[in-house]
Amino acid sequence: MILLVTASARASECAAALHEAMGEEIVVAESLSCAATQLRTKCCLAVVLDQLLLEAGPMDRNEAEIAFEQLGTATLVQVNLAISGMERLVREVRAALHRRQREEVRARYAAIGRLHSELNDTVTALLLSSELALEASGLPPAASEKLQSVHELVEKLRRQLVSASLTEASELAAGT
Repeated sequence: MILLVTASARASECAAALHEAMGEEIVVAESLSCAATQLRTKCCLAVVLDQLLLEAGPMDRNEAEIAFEQLGTATLVQVNLAISGMERLVREVRAALHRRQREEVRARYAAIGRLHSELNDTVTALLLSSELALEASGLPPAASEKLQSVHELVEKLRRQLVSASLTEASELAAGT
């Protein structure tokens, strides 16, 4: 859902253009307080805010702060609907959503990279510990077998991590 916040007489025209171009449900809020209420109750992909509402006066600025606090993960797109045509409005919203999508992908890959690094450190420590334990003399055969099994499982985990890293790298290179 995209929340369009405007008191403009062109609100329905803007909502129709956004719906047609984006294929998303468009909800119109005629004031910042209505927008804050909508944002408290619904999850929005984007909030398109008419800049004229921000310039209206001091009370509206306080309402804007309240609305901004409710944004959550929604992308804020500020436009001046008094001077923007429908094509520009759609272009601005589309560009903002594309930026958001790229940022989410980069954040996901960064988190995956950190996780891989931490897991690789742990796997390396497990491999080293199990290899040192296997080299110890006087181990009962049952304990040695169990340590060998643990070592093999950790090796398998390392191969899976390497495979996942390669898949992730190829996806990143492909731009997905």
